[in-house]
Amino acid sequence: MRTKWSMKITPLTKRLAVLSMSALMVAFLAACGGSTNPPTAEEAGKYEVTPGDPFSAYKDEITVTMGRVTTANPKLPAGDTYENNAYTRLVKDTFNAQITDQFEANGEDYSRQVSLAIASGELPDMMRVDSKDELKELVDNDLIEDLTAIYDQYATDNIKQMYDSYDGRALDNATIDGRLMGLPATSLDSAPTMVWVRQDWLDLLGIQLDADGDGAISLGEVEKTAQEFLKRDPGQTGNPVGIPFVNTLNTTDYNASAYTMLGVASTEGAFPQYWMNGEDGKIVYGSTTEETKQMLGIMADWYKNGIIDPQFGTRTFDDITALYANGQSGIAFGPWHIPDWGLISVKQMDKDAKFSAYTLEDEDGNVNVAHANPSNQFIVVRKGYEHPELAVKILNLFYDKLANDKDVATTMPEAAKYQETGVDGSTRPFNIEVNSATSLLDDYSDVVRGIKGEIGLDEVRTTESKNNIGSIKTYLSDMDTDDVTAWSKYHSRINGVGLIDKLTQENKFVWMTPAYSGTTPSMKQTWANLTKLEQESFIKIVTGSEPLDYFDTFVSNWKKQGGDQVIQEIEDEIAAKQ
Repeated sequence: MRTKWSMKITPLTKRLAVLSMSALMVAFLAACGGSTNPPTAEEAGKYEVTPGDPFSAYKDEITVTMGRVTTANPKLPAGDTYENNAYTRLVKDTFNAQITDQFEANGEDYSRQVSLAIASGELPDMMRVDSKDELKELVDNDLIEDLTAIYDQYATDNIKQMYDSYDGRALDNATIDGRLMGLPATSLDSAPTMVWVRQDWLDLLGIQLDADGDGAISLGEVEKTAQEFLKRDPGQTGNPVGIPFVNTLNTTDYNASAYTMLGVASTEGAFPQYWMNGEDGKIVYGSTTEETKQMLGIMADWYKNGIIDPQFGTRTFDDITALYANGQSGIAFGPWHIPDWGLISVKQMDKDAKFSAYTLEDEDGNVNVAHANPSNQFIVVRKGYEHPELAVKILNLFYDKLANDKDVATTMPEAAKYQETGVDGSTRPFNIEVNSATSLLDDYSDVVRGIKGEIGLDEVRTTESKNNIGSIKTYLSDMDTDDVTAWSKYHSRINGVGLIDKLTQENKFVWMTPAYSGTTPSMKQTWANLTKLEQESFIKIVTGSEPLDYFDTFVSNWKKQGGDQVIQEIEDEIAAKQ
């Protein structure tokens, strides 16, 4: 079924209400405290060994405090921490800059820490913010540095080329009133959420998925496989569990799509949480469409029949990961890279574990997917920090020099060892990714040609790809290896990205373009409640505490409680630009 939508992604902060409440405090603090004028890029140069150089060290040691986004399983070697590891030591050795963490957290805890920092006015010198709304709020309250001139002077040509590959959209996202107010992460048009299935269980039970071998399967195939896993308990736990989903259900961020039902939604042409153009040209909120209602009907049937985890709505993200690691569940929805940081825990517990990746196709055999916002995360620098150019230097170091160094084992041996052993990238000072728009498939091409011996390692574009070739060769030489890094790199790159490459070449994707990305004035007052209303209503429908037709009540309430006003504001904003 081809979808009728043409949409534009809308990243909506979960913390809008918290930040809005903090705004008054921020304004008060800013008014009381005042901020010093930061040095210009030229002034900063006087502290450097080689003034103005993208990789210049400081004459005297400087310090920088950070807010750090962590993960549950960074795989750091014993004794290393987020604050003191190969990457922070690399910053110290390269720039004579000592990193200390003002706070470390992940998930919602990190969001709360950012809110507290903003509310108290005690921002770290650098931190990541996870929405344009947060960036705008920091700008409105004059709490962060204008990086325009510093970026122009210090960013390397490679960094600038990577941002430029998004046709200006990435830097535009971080630009407010003509000023570059943050260093944006980049988000590729990756793919739909994938379905990862325990291949060793399929083999054990004699189940053949994807008989035509096109990499795309139907919801019916997923359902039947889940039923077989529940009935025959291939994990031999005595307590098999249906497919687990997070209670947030949806996201517009592909990288955060693990354990969401986005894959199910795509089969119905539904794109909850996206703003779309309807057939009449009017703005439509994807969570209120008939297609989303159909998706919830499927989910409710699955829950009723045990296809979905009976504790849906109550489990944490870590709880769900544990279900896979314990062998209680063998079907996971998630992005191409979930083997590297999520499913790897399964391999650690079960040496025989193997996964195959699929995408879900609609009834016409198409794979529906929405274009991604090129950037939804930003590194910001505290207003008044003496060395704002250090942020650009760190960007240069990790996303240009380290990424492209052909001899990193010699030039940065500690960092090279991290990459070889699969230490999570979140342990870098900035937990973001900065890549060119085509990098995912470009890297895949390098890896495949490298494995086949068609190119030498010195011809591979990035250090990471070079390491991945070594890991994947290790796996291919012994698929029963205990090397979990080799296992994860094979699964994420060959099974995951390989599927994306295949479907791209076969023109299998049907791309939808979101209609709007941003925050309207009334959202600041209503969006947190509207999001809560949506989430609670969807959970009630899926778990059967309300019938499917309760969806119509949700839509009516959503419109009355501010949704219609938001849509009107979006339409006015779009009209004003035309």
